[in-house]
Amino acid sequence: MSQNTIQCRLVASVVTRQQLWKLMADKNTPLINELLLQVAQDPDFETWRQKGKIPTGIVKQLCAVLKTDSRFIGQPGRFYTSAIARVNYIYKSWLALMKRLQYQLDGKNRWLKMLKSDTELVEASGVNLESLRIKGAEILAQVTPQSDTVEPQPAKGKKRQKTKKSKDSDSDCAERSRSDRTVSKSLFEAYSNTEDNLTRCAISYLLKNRCKVSEKEEDLKKFAQRRRKVEIQIERLTEQLAARIPKGRDLTDTKWLETLIIATQKVPSNEGEAKSWQDNLLKKPSRVPFPVAFETNEDMIWFKNKDGRICVKFNGFSEHTFQIYCDSRQLHWFQRFYEDQQIKRISKKQHSSSLFTLRSGLIAWQEEEGKGDPWNVNHLILYCSVDTRLWTDEGTNLVREEKAEEIANILTKIKAKDDLNDKQLAYIKRKNSTLARINNPFPRPNKPLYKGRSHILVGVSFGLEKPTTVAVVDGSTGKVLIHRSIKQILGDNYRLLNRQRQQKHSLSHQRQIAQTLAAPNQLGESELGQYVDRLIAKEILAIAQTYKAGSIVLPKLGDMREQVQSEVQAKAEQKSDLIEVQKKYAKQYRVSVHQWSYGRLITSIQNQAKKAGIVVEEAKQSVRGSPQQKAKELAIAAYYSRKIN
Repeated sequence: MSQNTIQCRLVASVVTRQQLWKLMADKNTPLINELLLQVAQDPDFETWRQKGKIPTGIVKQLCAVLKTDSRFIGQPGRFYTSAIARVNYIYKSWLALMKRLQYQLDGKNRWLKMLKSDTELVEASGVNLESLRIKGAEILAQVTPQSDTVEPQPAKGKKRQKTKKSKDSDSDCAERSRSDRTVSKSLFEAYSNTEDNLTRCAISYLLKNRCKVSEKEEDLKKFAQRRRKVEIQIERLTEQLAARIPKGRDLTDTKWLETLIIATQKVPSNEGEAKSWQDNLLKKPSRVPFPVAFETNEDMIWFKNKDGRICVKFNGFSEHTFQIYCDSRQLHWFQRFYEDQQIKRISKKQHSSSLFTLRSGLIAWQEEEGKGDPWNVNHLILYCSVDTRLWTDEGTNLVREEKAEEIANILTKIKAKDDLNDKQLAYIKRKNSTLARINNPFPRPNKPLYKGRSHILVGVSFGLEKPTTVAVVDGSTGKVLIHRSIKQILGDNYRLLNRQRQQKHSLSHQRQIAQTLAAPNQLGESELGQYVDRLIAKEILAIAQTYKAGSIVLPKLGDMREQVQSEVQAKAEQKSDLIEVQKKYAKQYRVSVHQWSYGRLITSIQNQAKKAGIVVEEAKQSVRGSPQQKAKELAIAAYYSRKIN
């Protein structure tokens, strides 16, 4: 669905703001905190944690009991519903994180069991080191593709034989890196699929030596350091997995004060306890309550006051009025919300709210600096989710057809059953009524839907040094129509990219100093990066529209770590032939170049494309080639993938 979020400030009387603050801070937020705690205390919580999700309805059942608790009674029904949704969302995110950490921990533990010194491998295999190397070479020959050649690793301080560097050296380095990863993956699979002790020892030997047969004698000191590094990684992951469950928001600073008293009166029993105290004292406390969500568009009642200003009331809190204050760029949306409800009201509900442009809303407090009562210092913000397709008559017809097809399918399945009960018959009646109402259209402005040419694609490649490169490609011929570098995309705004790089580097330095001094280091960044993302997304959309592109092709986000690593390695190998120099250069290069938020940029491009009705596709970005070549290959890969499917 083509959804976007807009926001405005809500202005209300002091009495209204005070009452809403007390409901959200004294009732709703403590309810969410209690629900978070009770979910974690459930006997089946560990089972849910292993599965990575909480059963549907558990939080709702817990909330039903807490509604009668004197601490939480007196809230509007929508507030209880919002609390349930909030807790489900928090645990869904937290459990997903825990599942990913557990996957990483399992991998590290597996590798630690395989990581043995040459002496240990010889003892475990029952053969001498030379026989182990011969077996390793045999296995390596089986899993290495015929086209790949594996160069022996040079000893520390020794140079590789110098060869003339071609223009494609970046591609060669990246290809070699990808080949190594392919061989490594094959070796891990072979280890899991065999029970032969000698084979397993030989595979462990190869993996330990970066998929090569080493002729050097093992440095036991370096091996011990390497093993200890893996053990530390396991310890850190274990600590993260043992982290406390989400505790919600402590608006009273009770936890902070308790920790302060303990820290001034006791000596920590161990480093873990000391670190726990330090974390609690340095953590920036929440100053505003959890937001309240209104998940249906009829939970908000829109009207105009005597001065003609758009106002809103909320179900469950309808005795209070809020005035809308927003930028002129958002005003037309709120005017539409008001018009949609007016049309439905005048027609005596002959129109369906499922075609309202507004989809849902959320009230939140925006933290501000100042002294005084929190409902006077902080600002109220309303976030509204809208479906951009429902702005025009053509887009609304698309949504109406989708909903009509969905309802028709549901009715067909129900009517196919025999002996329908009264509840099912009533449901059929409601669905037929909804079907009739969605066929009664709202008056909408006309705007022809975007019609791009399916064979024209805009490939967008991502990189470390050059965040974005664009190629407009004719998929039918494979011809590139234009290329655009990041400098050409941003134009006069390119200076903003350099400014953000400097800003990010400065914040990183400040954060490092704060960490050294054990001082608060939650240094917030400005919104400059987000602004640059939007400029890039806007220009990419303009390029797509200019060439009537049928789709925009973006790299899969999960592949970016491999992309970045390959690019850094290629740069390092070009810099020097010495291994140690390469490592040092790679580390410095990562610090100096811009660490781009690819996920945020992808979201910006997707949002812009949805508004215009342009399809967004994903493809795996190649690790080799120039940024222009990568962008071209993305577009071509998406084009042929579409033809095959």
